[in-house]
Amino acid sequence: MHAITIPEPGGPEALVWAEVPDPVPGEGEVLVDVVASAVNRADLLQRQGFYDPPPGSSPYPGLECSGRISALGPGVSGWAVGDEVCALLGGGGYAEKVAVPAGQLLPVPEGLDLTAAAALPEVTATVWSNVFMIAHLRPGETLLIHGGASGIGTMAIQLAKAVGARVAVTAGGPGKLERCAELGADILIDYREQDFVEEIEKATGGAGADVILDIVGAKYLDRNVKALAVNGRLAVIGLQGGVKGELNLGALLRKRAAVTATSLRGRPLGEKAAIVAAVREHVWPLIGGGRVRAVVDRTVPLADAAEGHRALESGTHVGKVVLLAPDAA
Repeated sequence: MHAITIPEPGGPEALVWAEVPDPVPGEGEVLVDVVASAVNRADLLQRQGFYDPPPGSSPYPGLECSGRISALGPGVSGWAVGDEVCALLGGGGYAEKVAVPAGQLLPVPEGLDLTAAAALPEVTATVWSNVFMIAHLRPGETLLIHGGASGIGTMAIQLAKAVGARVAVTAGGPGKLERCAELGADILIDYREQDFVEEIEKATGGAGADVILDIVGAKYLDRNVKALAVNGRLAVIGLQGGVKGELNLGALLRKRAAVTATSLRGRPLGEKAAIVAAVREHVWPLIGGGRVRAVVDRTVPLADAAEGHRALESGTHVGKVVLLAPDAA
């Protein structure tokens, strides 16, 4: 088969389409013929040499894919050759074939094609696990999403609205904010022109945000705590603004607030399987029913994955950039 390899870390040009050995499904795994994958920030970090795959995972980038099952490994039940699926991966989505633990498979939602399905596993698992399983967002509460126009952001807006929450977003520029509004965002904050702490205070009558989903990290840590409501929960899932910040514990104590930080890729298989099962139970009916949708900004040939990386790094996209395998159909 062919896959995107990274002979040496570097810029997008470091991604090389090359012939590599076919994967073999092990115990509890299936082999998927990949139709599409999607670009995630973690892929950019891996390309740059900063984020190696977890032990035992494929060495190739790609944290999600869609396709068709072509073989079953020992001990797999509930799936059949030919099933159309999408999958959460530790790596390997940028390839023509990938071996996937059966617990990380999802059926393609009703009414979706394989291209759209490839944009779902990573964002749905990340949002559901952090916003709902950990931060316990409730109906009527306010969720602040940093990077509202990103793949994570566009999914978080829709899921929060589906459960009856009020949604605030930060994004860069009126065009992106307009797209967020179309997805249901109630409070629109242009981080280039506005202070999100002040805007959240005004929009909530001084109460603050009950839950904040943050991709920025250190740069926003202090301001995020200021923007939290009493009993608020800050979920940090990205470090685009640095890894070290100063935390005012006094402010956290006064608000009886909590800060959590998680990653998805390196979790044990059992934890990933539990998250995927929760997504299938709670999120898949919303997608199949048309209340939540995949937001795909553009598609790019898998062999030209460098173009997809450049698109993500440009910051001009809204939603996901999807990579299409050769002869994808």
